[in-house]
Amino acid sequence: MMKAIDSGVYSEIGELEGVILHTPGKEVENMTPTNAERALYSDILNLSVAVEEYKQLAGVLEKITPTYQVKDLLTGILEQPTIKSGLIEKICTYEQALSMKDLLLDLPADELARQLIEGVDLQKNSLTTFLSDERYALRPLHNFFFTRDASVSVYDNVLISKMANKVREREAIIMEAIFHYSDYIKSNTINPNSYYNVGAETTIEGGDVLIARDDVLIIGNSARTTTQGVDFIINQLKQKKDKRYVVVQQLPGEPESFIHLDMVFTLLNKDACMVYEPLIMKLNRYSTILISLDNGEVVSIEKKDNLISCLKELGMDLKPIPCGGSSDIWTQEREQWHSGANFFAIAPGKVMGYARNVYTMEEMNNNGYEIIKANDVIDNKVNLADYEKYVIAIGGSELARGGGGARCMTMPVKRKAVNW
Repeated sequence: MMKAIDSGVYSEIGELEGVILHTPGKEVENMTPTNAERALYSDILNLSVAVEEYKQLAGVLEKITPTYQVKDLLTGILEQPTIKSGLIEKICTYEQALSMKDLLLDLPADELARQLIEGVDLQKNSLTTFLSDERYALRPLHNFFFTRDASVSVYDNVLISKMANKVREREAIIMEAIFHYSDYIKSNTINPNSYYNVGAETTIEGGDVLIARDDVLIIGNSARTTTQGVDFIINQLKQKKDKRYVVVQQLPGEPESFIHLDMVFTLLNKDACMVYEPLIMKLNRYSTILISLDNGEVVSIEKKDNLISCLKELGMDLKPIPCGGSSDIWTQEREQWHSGANFFAIAPGKVMGYARNVYTMEEMNNNGYEIIKANDVIDNKVNLADYEKYVIAIGGSELARGGGGARCMTMPVKRKAVNW
């Protein structure tokens, strides 16, 4: 039985008290080389291998904290007829598939949840559909196991993402419905789509939003989160009236491994962070900008030398640990490409990441982090309480090819406060 929980996340590293996951299913397989690019993939994943690797991530988290599966939460709300009807109406209207509405209404909740994630087959029962090259009336949500992107817990609210790609918008619609109606997670939501003055130029995805401290947000200005998206978040923070800081890190539009800020920078502990050195530490054309707010107003906007020195000014003195080590730029590039900088904190100094990034893991070990195999945790061969600092190494030969790591695959809904 799932435990009901109130959302609240005030840091990236506070001890985890609840997290939303989505085990990859047939939606990952339901693509071809022709439509992989449209699905935002550069290759097709082997589902059976990806699922075995994902079991390591989920298995460790199930031992540590309450976990909530998207499909279970979605099934739960779809058992309520008015919610089911409203959600189908919204999705079918948005995706111009109103002809499917009656068919979907007839499905039981669990089957409807499955099809909304894995894809709804196009009925070849009219000339239009018969001649269509499409296989699905509602396309599979190939990227949904990266639960971080479609919504993000920011303090006492959940921000519903405004996805940069239309193919992912259903993920955000589903997550908003879950936060509105689920009996298990109670939260206030903020959705940019609900604001009359928010246009198509405003996009925000969760991989770009990092909560450094209860008064400091770090936001990536990326191919997926626009300057208008950052401004939207700032406008929400203005309502708080107290002193707040937003540190904006500009990112290159390509290669695709720089899709979000958490692919080049993640927080590990009160005094340490993981960085992709060439972008975060070295001189380049991508600016770090500090925006200071007080009493509901922006009081200053100024460029800073880099993200690390900017955070130090704000009282966060973080040692940067380099993704891929610091001796070879090629190694750094290779391991960053496979989500080597994308760590997920279970508690301060207790994190998860891909085992495949051996130079990154070695660098973590050199900084006092014990490397622990995920399966050893699952099989009770180690007691995590025995270690002050550790990194749990999960398999990532297949999962990493989807374009994300441990932080991307986890959406925390509650963390304990950090004693700064």
